[in-house]
Amino acid sequence: MAKQPWQTDENHDPLGALWDELTDPEVAEAEFRSDFFQGLGGRRKKSAFMLSLVWAIAFLLHSVSWGATAVFGATGLLFIQAIRLISAKPDLEPMPLSEAQLATAPIVSLIASAKNEEAVIARLVHNLCQLDYPTEKCEVWLIDDASTDRTAQILDQLAMEYPQLKVIHRLPNAGGGKSGALNEVLSQTQGEIIAVFDADATVPPDFLHHVVPMFADETVGAIQVRKAIANEALNFWTKGQATEMILDSYFQQQRIALGGIGELRGNGQFVRRAALDQCGGWNEETITDDLDLTIRLHLDHWKIGFLLNPAVNEEGVTGAIALWHQRSRWAEGGYQRYLDYWRYFSNQRLGFGKKVDLFSFILMQYLLPTAAIPDFVFAILRGHFPILAPLTGLALSLSFWAMLQGNLRVYKNQPWSWQKVFKIVSACGITTVYMLHWMVVMPITTARMSVRPKQLKWVKTTHQGEEENLVSQS
Repeated sequence: MAKQPWQTDENHDPLGALWDELTDPEVAEAEFRSDFFQGLGGRRKKSAFMLSLVWAIAFLLHSVSWGATAVFGATGLLFIQAIRLISAKPDLEPMPLSEAQLATAPIVSLIASAKNEEAVIARLVHNLCQLDYPTEKCEVWLIDDASTDRTAQILDQLAMEYPQLKVIHRLPNAGGGKSGALNEVLSQTQGEIIAVFDADATVPPDFLHHVVPMFADETVGAIQVRKAIANEALNFWTKGQATEMILDSYFQQQRIALGGIGELRGNGQFVRRAALDQCGGWNEETITDDLDLTIRLHLDHWKIGFLLNPAVNEEGVTGAIALWHQRSRWAEGGYQRYLDYWRYFSNQRLGFGKKVDLFSFILMQYLLPTAAIPDFVFAILRGHFPILAPLTGLALSLSFWAMLQGNLRVYKNQPWSWQKVFKIVSACGITTVYMLHWMVVMPITTARMSVRPKQLKWVKTTHQGEEENLVSQS
């Protein structure tokens, strides 16, 4: 594969870029195109700087007389943003495609990259190849990324059964991780819309009938489908993840409705080819391809929409250690993109609404958990109450509201009963406790990033494929 723009080592002059932007928009646009990925350098130094800054601010707030006033002021501003967020009205989802409309429907390319997925890969292929969509307009691409189990053999056998299935075998050390695998097949696909699935995904037969109409708006560059946990009933961890996905879906819808930033979540993401080409494909220098692409799409003025129903089902991780590794990667990838592209957030590439939304969620989701440790340390040393408690209380309250409202949306078609009420309330309670893991994952991850970022390699979650434990969530 040709060397990507973000793999260059050229220096960049941020002050010069700002001057060009102020004096000549055409020069600024050319500079942006040539340097889109060059902010990827120096991640460790940026992480160390941000960590030091967070600790310094926490110390300052505990040291000055106006520290508590400043925190209450910030809490008040974020409270106003929270009220705006929960008051926003999401757009109605378009009507699904009719049988007549299928004749003029666009070609869709469904892609999944698999590494050692023999337990679930056949189920995925059967599921995708049997979708209710014209066969000539739905191509399925499965990438065997140098698997050492029976994944390759299973895929080759299935390719003889399904004409629309195309299988690519990557060599060991092909490079680029999952992004490299996706980029390798992208040029061979024909679809106007590119969909990405994980190996454990399952979707209903009419899935594409609901997704494709959302691309009628030419400004929409991508759609993320709600993710649901198929093995929700298994244990505490899977129950927590199930409601966590519902919480995320609520925030996604509200942020988009408010003119903020919709985000991609990997499994069940659909991207317009024109938008993907404009952004340069998937970034092979990131550990979370979906989160990185999210930022680049918004910087290129594309909208990202969200589909609540139907959902794409996936397996939740079943233990604390597996959850730790997965969320540590998510935390680093999510934080990493802000370190990579921070200098583009303050210019005209993002509208005011997206800037406010972006700052609010960076603060609440990343900086506040990172500041929890120094806040606690200085509180003990100085005999104070944790000074960031008002912000933390607001974040927890907003999360609980999102869980509650998200559940009401997901289960709105089910008849009301005491059983339904108990299920929703207990799910919110369990997940409130479960979500506290983020207060540990984030500060430890940001501290580790300051010393040693994760290696850029293929990272996957082990899937069991035990269908008797899978429970569909509508």
